Amino acid sequence: METQTIVEAAFLGLLEGITEFLPVSSTGHLLLAGHFLGFESNGKTFEVLIQLGAILAILSVYFGRLVNIARDLPTDPKARRFVTGVLIAFLPAAVIGALAHDIIKTVLFESPMLICVMLIIGGLILLWVDRVELKPRYTNVMDFPLGLCFKIGLIQCFAMIPGTSRSGATIVGALLLGTDKRSAAEFSFFLAMPTMAGAFAYDLFKNRHILTLNDASLIIIGFIAAFISGVFVVRYLLDYVSRHGFALFAWWRLVVGTLGLVALILMR
Repeated sequence: METQTIVEAAFLGLLEGITEFLPVSSTGHLLLAGHFLGFESNGKTFEVLIQLGAILAILSVYFGRLVNIARDLPTDPKARRFVTGVLIAFLPAAVIGALAHDIIKTVLFESPMLICVMLIIGGLILLWVDRVELKPRYTNVMDFPLGLCFKIGLIQCFAMIPGTSRSGATIVGALLLGTDKRSAAEFSFFLAMPTMAGAFAYDLFKNRHILTLNDASLIIIGFIAAFISGVFVVRYLLDYVSRHGFALFAWWRLVVGTLGLVALILMR
């Protein structure tokens, strides 16, 4: 492995961990950064498989709470409803993701112009949502009705278009459906676990024959970097969002999307 490639893999891993839980589209950032760096991975597996680091970041931060929920499942109806709600929210993405996997990887992932446009559109939506006065009916993820969870899961499917943002789609959807900012972001964290784990397992299975030892080494580097940066974001995002909202992330999307469009046009 070349030193430059190792550095690029570590940088992309850090970028994944930082952006995965922010409403800015981690996949969009990875694909754009990889495009401009000239970083190529077989079947675009690197960009998906390093998400395992981000998954483990959530597990490490929420380990105690997850253990408590698992312990309470046999006796606490609220815990059972919460787990059922997360699984119900995960189902739409699992079904559509499996059916549209090849289109997503071979068409949408190869469209940097589309990614930039979606970053800009998502930024405008975030600015609007951040400024509109919404009256939340739900402030605790443990109280989310199953119907609400399913609707959030449907909205999450928009994130299959790179540049949209999985966390952005779920957070905006939850807010518009009656949650407050903190519980919307927290539910997005919990929903990320089965969604990202499912994407990781399915992509690994689909591309198991084309992965090389060099690919595996780069994925491990990216995974470690994603875990380190992901832990930091998960620990501090909820408090930031509760105090300041999403305007910073909206403007970041607008800047990155616009600069990306300009660069792509100039490179033609």
